[in-house]
Amino acid sequence: MTSSPDRKEILELVNEAEQGGARLSRIADLLGLHVRTLRRWREAQQAGRADGRPVAERPRPANALNEEERQAVLNVCNQLEYAHLPPSQIVPRLADEGIYLASESTFYRILREAEQTAHRGRAQPPQKPARPQPCRATGPNQVWSGDITYLASCIRGTFYRLYVVEDIFSRKIVGWEVHERETAAHASTLISKACLREGIQPGELTLHADNGGPMKGATMLATLQRLGVVPSFSRPSVSDDNPYSEALFRTLKYVPNYPGKPFESLEAARAWVQSFVTWYNESHRHSAIGFVTPAQRHRGEDVAILAARKAVYEQAKAQRPERWSGPTRDWSRKEVVWLNPAREDDAVESTENRKRIA
Repeated sequence: MTSSPDRKEILELVNEAEQGGARLSRIADLLGLHVRTLRRWREAQQAGRADGRPVAERPRPANALNEEERQAVLNVCNQLEYAHLPPSQIVPRLADEGIYLASESTFYRILREAEQTAHRGRAQPPQKPARPQPCRATGPNQVWSGDITYLASCIRGTFYRLYVVEDIFSRKIVGWEVHERETAAHASTLISKACLREGIQPGELTLHADNGGPMKGATMLATLQRLGVVPSFSRPSVSDDNPYSEALFRTLKYVPNYPGKPFESLEAARAWVQSFVTWYNESHRHSAIGFVTPAQRHRGEDVAILAARKAVYEQAKAQRPERWSGPTRDWSRKEVVWLNPAREDDAVESTENRKRIA
């Protein structure tokens, strides 16, 4: 990095060379610099601006603490009566004793520079929840997404709970139930039935869910262990960690035939959800899977369907090529689906995947 004195000396030499008839571009080449760099230095010098780079050498502020004062702050922080307290507690206590050494921010800065900003006290320091492990699905019944949403009842303030499990590869709803309460027993029963219906073998399925009690309860975890299902959980208050279930619930509550009034009874809620699941799995052309139905993709029928569509488009282009300015529509099959992909794994894939979830 070129220091300010060196910049000044270089600019003096540049000005002298230009006065002698040399071109600025030639001078920059000889110095190993860019012309824009020299112009920027010259403009800053003429305007009297200081070096704005974060790593630039700067004069020590007149009000900065000297080494003795900094050491005094560290000594106080390391005293037995203050060792367990943060600066926000230390500074007021010193003020009560008629002592002022520095501001709280200065205390924090000195402790940080001395690598003494470790958490003080018996309470656990704030922890940043770890991002869930990426889940990769190349076929059905490899990764499921489970969640619970509310369905309004006719009694104000009372809701039914809709439990739903979705296969992220095919988007098929593989299990659902409606109950009056949220319990781990209901969730574990739903998973047991879905695994039995789909013929899940131990070790081949990952179930991703949120951090709610029904999904992390002892009954649920014991059921997953018995079935050989690997659990995966979202971070607290991070809905993006479970985007497939969130997108499914939005589709459910925004379909045109969603009831405009609360459900009259538990049986009425179950009947409507049954009709929705049938439509969603067997009739709904899902945009994220090539506009085939989730059931078709789950059974593997989408391979032939998408190939037939491609043939139709190619034939149409061959018959009327003047109507096509480029290639035909891409009807290729999406072979890999990610849940919470690692950023370094496939940034393009994950971005496109999130956009097309709904």
